[in-house]
Amino acid sequence: MVLRAGSLAPMHDDLADAIDSHFPAMCAALEELVRIPSVSAPGYDPDEVRRSARATAELLRRGGARDVRLLELPGAHPAVFGEIPAPPGAPTVLLYAHHDVQPPGPASEWDIRDAFEPAMRDGRMYGRGTSDDKAGIVVHLGALLAHQSAPPVGVKVFVEGEEEIGSAHLEDFLVRFHELLAADVIVIADSGNWRTGQPSLTTSLRGLVDCIVEVRTLEHAVHSGMFGGAVPDAVIAMARLLATLHDDAGNVAVTGRITGPADPLDLTEAGLRDMAGVVDGVQLIGEGPLTERMWTKPAISVLAMDVPPVAEAINQLVPAVRAKVSMRLAPGDDPRAAQDALVAHLEAHAPWGARVTVTRGSQGAPFALDTTGAAYDAFRRAFEAAWGVATVDIGVGGSIPFVAAFSEQYPNAAILLTGVADDKSRPHGPNESQDLDDLRRGALAEAIALRLLADPEN
Repeated sequence: MVLRAGSLAPMHDDLADAIDSHFPAMCAALEELVRIPSVSAPGYDPDEVRRSARATAELLRRGGARDVRLLELPGAHPAVFGEIPAPPGAPTVLLYAHHDVQPPGPASEWDIRDAFEPAMRDGRMYGRGTSDDKAGIVVHLGALLAHQSAPPVGVKVFVEGEEEIGSAHLEDFLVRFHELLAADVIVIADSGNWRTGQPSLTTSLRGLVDCIVEVRTLEHAVHSGMFGGAVPDAVIAMARLLATLHDDAGNVAVTGRITGPADPLDLTEAGLRDMAGVVDGVQLIGEGPLTERMWTKPAISVLAMDVPPVAEAINQLVPAVRAKVSMRLAPGDDPRAAQDALVAHLEAHAPWGARVTVTRGSQGAPFALDTTGAAYDAFRRAFEAAWGVATVDIGVGGSIPFVAAFSEQYPNAAILLTGVADDKSRPHGPNESQDLDDLRRGALAEAIALRLLADPEN
């Protein structure tokens, strides 16, 4: 398929032609990156994350970036940096992506032979990291190649290696390398589009707090036949406690949480059920427009539980169990206050006097972006030129806490959240994939945006 910027912006057809010529190499680069199992989570080989960083650095060199190097901090996975200095008087744009990925999960849930051996089906590339976020690296590479490694603005590329474990050292990177990473515009390519073929700018993110809750009813296990009926077991007590986190309609029952409106767009219940793979007969939870429930209202999930597995069950009353509870926060909410409220709720709703112990976990701030100004104008025009349809603004129910860190360190920079994932990409899940036409158009859009940032009259 030949990609043209089309009648909306024929003056950018040179960039479209360049993307077309480089696109086979861009796809090969994505395959190369996906084959590296760069899982940053504890328990996985950190050398693979380092290998991914080196491969990313080599791609930046192919794209014409200078001063390409790994950025290192004690105890942190390496990040990658490269730049092309700005022409006189031109702004500088920082392009962000991350090269680490989530664990693949059970191999039996994937429809391809190996999560780290990319496979092509119906115009999509399947494999862990194809969409989240090695596609972001390739989009940046394509934008550089489209300008023959001489973009009309300064470009700095920063590719993190710890996003999938909460960007634990990102703030330290931004402090240690503050001047090196400084820019007028920051483009974070770690989000996605509303649907395949529908370009989008992410304008809000939910925050996140979590905790580990332990429920104990016994000092030690006892015979379930001898004591059952009078003595509660910890599994049932935990189930009753967790059930208090929602009301009967499925709304979050932790008090004091902020909610807000959201554009409903064209999302239907049938569309959401299909997108998420909801089992027939299962009801959706919560009240209000679907986008509001997912973007601008709180949500609580139980991510894991430590209980005896079925294969090891014996006739005993389980004395203690643990669960990890995660709460997403709407823009405007305060993570510290929200975590206090979650802990207070769990402690106050201990069933049958069970001993409830809560250990606080991580906190991430929600964020609403200022979507006005020249940078947003440029990217909206660029997206429209590349896709041929108008850009829509979307929220994201997930959390990217480091957006707030960028905002704090560079308060005068315009921050944009972009990406080329879509409603079929399944990031973090089995069969993660990337639509290749959207990958191509995403690279073209970024290349056009760089031109428009240098000359808005173009």
